[in-house]
Amino acid sequence: MNPDVQISEASNGILDRVMKFFVDNQDERTKEWFLSGSITPLIMILVTYLYFCLYAGPRYMAKRKPFKLENVLIAYNAVQVLLSIVLVYEGIEGGWRKHYNYSCQPVDYSRNPVAMRMARAVWMYYMCKVVELLDTVFFVLRKKQNQVSFLHVYHHSLMPVCGFIGVKYFAGGHGTLLGVINSFIHVCMYAYYMLAAMGPKVQKYLWWKRYLTVMQIVQFIIVFFHTVQVQFQPNCAYPKPIAALLTLNAGLFIYMFSSFYVHSYIRKSNAAAKRTAKAGEENNNQLECKPKDTVEVNKRPAVEVAGELKKTL
Repeated sequence: MNPDVQISEASNGILDRVMKFFVDNQDERTKEWFLSGSITPLIMILVTYLYFCLYAGPRYMAKRKPFKLENVLIAYNAVQVLLSIVLVYEGIEGGWRKHYNYSCQPVDYSRNPVAMRMARAVWMYYMCKVVELLDTVFFVLRKKQNQVSFLHVYHHSLMPVCGFIGVKYFAGGHGTLLGVINSFIHVCMYAYYMLAAMGPKVQKYLWWKRYLTVMQIVQFIIVFFHTVQVQFQPNCAYPKPIAALLTLNAGLFIYMFSSFYVHSYIRKSNAAAKRTAKAGEENNNQLECKPKDTVEVNKRPAVEVAGELKKTL
């Protein structure tokens, strides 16, 4: 047989097996839920999101004044805080408080109330990740394009995809701890954004922004170790490839958020300290370089100096 034909048949066989895996293993409970049956609508949403935030939006705003959006942002962030609180509660009560095992938790595909509660929480988390695409849209409309970094766009584009995979195939189980922790972080994060939108009177009290990044880094460290342990448990029924992807994703985010923290806070603080020290040195040098006579005259009584000037005249 022709080698090229053999390679082609082998490739088709691998592709068929992959497609069969994804078709056979989809969660029958969730496939009829909104945006969960096919990934096509989500891809269209993400393409539109990227097109607007990276190209169309900046061009549209180029010659326009930034939109204020204070009331919109306060309402939006308040809703996000409430949704995140609900997700934390549902994740804990739907499994992690007493039903789930932190070492290895397989997905329960049954329709018992506990399993369905967690499945609905996973779907709600997915919907929140789609809605959170508005974060970037608001940046663009307010002409905060410097906030539209690679890390921001990558994070906001990837999370809806992870949410879709979770709802479609793994609506429960070991990976849901990520959603619980992430939702808790979002309670703090969106509360900060809500307060920041209230203006300078409130913003002066928001000293804790940098610690949100620290919390995000800690979050991914926990997820990294929580998912990597699955690889060392031979009897764990949770899919090891999915656990490996979660571990890899957590590792990437640890690196990117750590780099962001170093660049945004440590390096900038060091640079500001150096500028302050340099300014102090320049002031000292200027004082040292004053003419001796001028310094001496300045130290003499004003009456004595005036008398000498009168004699001269």
